[in-house]
Amino acid sequence: MNLSQFFEHWSIVENPFRDEEARHDAIFARMGITPNTHSQHVEDESPGSAALALPRAQSMHPDFEKILGDIAHPSTSIVFGEKGSGKTAIRLQLAAKIDRHNAEHPDRKVFLIPYDDLNAALDRFNSSQGGKKDANPFTSMRLVDHMDAILSIGTARVMGALLPGGHDAPTADLGEQPAKQARKLPQTVRKDLLLLQAIYDSADTSGQRTTQLRQMLKLPIGGHNPFIVMLLWIGWVPAIALFLSARLFLDLPEDWMTMGTDILSGVLLLAWGMLMVKAFLLDRLVVNRVAGKLSKQLRMVNRPASGFLGSLKRMPRGLLSSGELPVDDSDEQRYAMLARLRRFIEHFGYTGILIIIDRVDEPTLINGDPDRMRSVIWPLLNNKFLQLERVGIKMLLPIELRHALFKESSAFFQEARLDKQNMIERLSWTGAMLYDLCNARLGVCRPASADPISLIDLFDEDVSRSDLVEALNNMQQPRDAFKFMYRVFNEHCASVTAEDGKWKIARHTLDRIRRDEAERVMQLQRGIRPA
Repeated sequence: MNLSQFFEHWSIVENPFRDEEARHDAIFARMGITPNTHSQHVEDESPGSAALALPRAQSMHPDFEKILGDIAHPSTSIVFGEKGSGKTAIRLQLAAKIDRHNAEHPDRKVFLIPYDDLNAALDRFNSSQGGKKDANPFTSMRLVDHMDAILSIGTARVMGALLPGGHDAPTADLGEQPAKQARKLPQTVRKDLLLLQAIYDSADTSGQRTTQLRQMLKLPIGGHNPFIVMLLWIGWVPAIALFLSARLFLDLPEDWMTMGTDILSGVLLLAWGMLMVKAFLLDRLVVNRVAGKLSKQLRMVNRPASGFLGSLKRMPRGLLSSGELPVDDSDEQRYAMLARLRRFIEHFGYTGILIIIDRVDEPTLINGDPDRMRSVIWPLLNNKFLQLERVGIKMLLPIELRHALFKESSAFFQEARLDKQNMIERLSWTGAMLYDLCNARLGVCRPASADPISLIDLFDEDVSRSDLVEALNNMQQPRDAFKFMYRVFNEHCASVTAEDGKWKIARHTLDRIRRDEAERVMQLQRGIRPA
């Protein structure tokens, strides 16, 4: 017997346990969980398929509501979980909840900043450190590095809505005519956005987008003060005019009066020359110096130095010495930048910001190394940052970091104040929870018109529900539960013929696969097998 015949008998359109990664799981996407799933029935793309049933209730982890909190008032949560325990699924569910909340409350939206793809940011950081390969390159990681990366992502989402043509990342919902609405904002808010773009728009490699945004927002021309520009163009005229008039048009005696006009003309000409030197040499050196500092300090923002230089040339010169730029390792400028972003998006109906951190073990430079993960994540465990007003941070972390956390000193815990961060020490699943989850996936893979069945109906009468729950309990987490059920289906079909007509899975098949998979899970936890 093959799987197709087995599934056809039970009116199962596709294998419920084929996929193991939530990001690429088509069944997970049909369970009413992912952001763009709003319909009550989904048409399968395969020819001749019928409308598929959606589960009566979403299969979420029992701790999900605690992790989510009150969307209208974003808060921080720190979650630790094994590989395959559902952290990525929770991230997608959080995004879905925010999506629905924003659709239902357009005047109280939450601005989502997904901080889950760290490859580019960490590559940029490593390059700034000299491209270390053997040693841990993240020992000098700072909180401000993460804040810069987060601000860059948030700014990119806003700029994607206002100035299309940058990155392909998802854009923020700023309404139907965001540019028109942005032009009507107070000048201070428009200047805030221009400053954010000039510093954190990684899509701007030359400064041209700064000019486009300034023109769109109808802000004054940057660079030198217009009065200074006028003096640069015509500053030499008074000196030459005075010199010529003393000799051609005025009848002055050849004495001290002529000498006085010459001296005055020389002084005026010298002042104009000094202004030229300042404008075209000293100011340029200052701009280059500040751009170099930004490029050096913003170690997680994937933007070349030419981008900072091009943008700064188009900004008011007074900004360079205003203390508003993040040219050192102080966090005050970053908190101020985050406040600017929040002030801008408030005018488009956003009342809070939610930052989701996930997949910290996946970047190439980390590759699951606990020491490197610790170096990257520990700077984020700062109580001031985690308790920002109207800003929530959801940290979905590998279980290895939980083990490292419990080895820290009391001083570390006092600074991080993890008692206030809504921490879940381990994302655990029981057999009953996994049974319900598998049951829900089975229901999604059957037509809505088919008679309802349960997962236990696929097994012989001598297999009880408690037997199946106990077997799933040994798997401990969704990914391994799906592997287990996938093998059970395959082993059953491989052990019987289609002529036998044995459509129910025998107990001995369940027991054999359970022993094998339980041993695999145990070896995986001990680190003596890859998966």
